[in-house]
Amino acid sequence: MNPNFAYVTDWIFDLDNCLYPASTGLFDLIDQRMGAYIQRLLDCDPAEARRVQKMHFHDHGTTLAGLMKHHGVDPHEFLADVHAIPLDRIAPDALLSRGLGRLPGRKLIFTNGDAPYARRVLDAIGIASHFDQLHDIHSAELRPKPDRHGYELLLERFAIDPARAVMVEDMAQNLKPAKMLGMTTVWVDNGSERGNHGHHPDYIDHEIADVGLWLDQIMKDDQ
Repeated sequence: MNPNFAYVTDWIFDLDNCLYPASTGLFDLIDQRMGAYIQRLLDCDPAEARRVQKMHFHDHGTTLAGLMKHHGVDPHEFLADVHAIPLDRIAPDALLSRGLGRLPGRKLIFTNGDAPYARRVLDAIGIASHFDQLHDIHSAELRPKPDRHGYELLLERFAIDPARAVMVEDMAQNLKPAKMLGMTTVWVDNGSERGNHGHHPDYIDHEIADVGLWLDQIMKDDQ
């Protein structure tokens, strides 16, 4: 293990556009379903639905958070609808699976999505067996990253010592609360929409482009 990470007991990973490349375009499918959902909800055209969707995403961290606040949308119904997508754009990742398998300590998922969708994605990548726990949007009491509340619930729920935890995330702004709570932060700079929004070196400890390659590198001494 790279000595810079030898102290870590808990590894916390985001899911979408983090454990698979943003270039797969998987989230584009969710984006399309969000737009269609908003068209039905507001009886509007695609352009207006797109405007509303991105406004809420930018203002509230997720489209869902904005729709709940301003339109009273049921989160269970919304998430089930927008996550009903095929997963053939992603494939098993042997390098990532190998790295996670060799990584000491607990591995957890912290996602703004819901648990059923997250498990489908983890199965599609072939890495579900490596994760000990999953903290989804419902576990965060529907307050999405970067709202600090969900992070505090995560630490409490799993008795995580933030000084011995690493958080890996493709959205730079989502690392600020983690850093403020005492975690080591790793930003996955891989082209996610608004991935660099809110980027600041004060709360980003490490920058990488691919999680599988990074795990392979920090575990080299263990071969």
